[in-house]
Amino acid sequence: MEDYIIREIDRLGEMLMQIARRLGLLDSDAPDYSLTDVQEEFGKTGCPMDLDRVLRQDNPVWYLLKEEKLSDHSLETLIDILFHSDLEESRKKALLDDALTYLDGKGYFSFRLHSLCGD
Repeated sequence: MEDYIIREIDRLGEMLMQIARRLGLLDSDAPDYSLTDVQEEFGKTGCPMDLDRVLRQDNPVWYLLKEEKLSDHSLETLIDILFHSDLEESRKKALLDDALTYLDGKGYFSFRLHSLCGD
């Protein structure tokens, strides 16, 4: 059972990387896409995560970790995707701050997310 859970977590992480590639996040310094584009890519890849549900949570980062069982790398990728979307700036900052607090607190230093702090 544990192996199955680990495989599912890895599969979700791979889907998030595929979504990031399709949105141009891995190929461009300043990708330009909407939250609707992100949701469409979730659908195209068959990603089981309901992005609307995630964003409606009081603490989306906690929800992603506890309910969606995201790995640290998957959390980092999803926050990066959302940060470069047209999500309102205050939500982006809150998501980024919460993710960095969690990741830094457990000793996982994300150069990618820390580089967004200056944006």
